[in-house]
Amino acid sequence: MNEQHISVGSKVSLISKPPYLKTADPMPMLRPSDILDIGDEGVVMDRRPGGYWGVKFAKGTFLMEIQYIALVTTQESSHKDV
Repeated sequence: MNEQHISVGSKVSLISKPPYLKTADPMPMLRPSDILDIGDEGVVMDRRPGGYWGVKFAKGTFLMEIQYIALVTTQESSHKDV
């Protein structure tokens, strides 16, 4: 799946919301999923055990599973107006 393409430093986007968000703090806490919106972008900070990625968003750093995130692709050439 997308997992082999995601690495530390990759820019990712939230493609669906989990039932709750788990913070990436030393003592993780559960937060409501409405903190983030679909389409919010973040940077992968690290890989965690159990199939989680630590992703830093503007509103905090959360542990995300692969099914909730996707790589952000830049398509600069498609945005040019002629």
